[in-house]
Amino acid sequence: MDAVRLIAAGRHALAQSGAAWDIVGEAWQAQALTQGVGSWLAVTGPPELRAEARGLGEAGGRGCGLLDRAAVGGEGSVPDYPPRAAQLTEVTDVRQALLGLQALLGEVGIALVGVACGTDDETLYWQCIESIDAADESSDRVRALLRRISVRERGSASGVT
Repeated sequence: MDAVRLIAAGRHALAQSGAAWDIVGEAWQAQALTQGVGSWLAVTGPPELRAEARGLGEAGGRGCGLLDRAAVGGEGSVPDYPPRAAQLTEVTDVRQALLGLQALLGEVGIALVGVACGTDDETLYWQCIESIDAADESSDRVRALLRRISVRERGSASGVT
């Protein structure tokens, strides 16, 4: 499935999440998708984006590793491998995928701040803080890729490659 569709599905799922740990789970899903998009671009994306895309994949991977599965609890509440990211087969529109990913990561950060501010559970609070940091780092990587794309497009428009 194309990255833009998966990102839209992630944004919808996050918007539908009500329980605090569901939001944390969706943050994890977003990081897994970030890892997948970054890794895909690092291998098959435009050559000038590959190094920074590798960094995006690594940042997403670190974000995935933050989820405290024992704290989430409940069988099947968070899969061992994220189904949404596992469905990634292509990134047909790099700019749109990155813009969508940037929006998703921003929404994840806002949702996590809401959870962190509204909980008395210390484990949940710190899970949110770590996940906010991970989403912020991933978002920074997405912005860097978008800047690189803009520079490339301006160069192409002026005849400079």
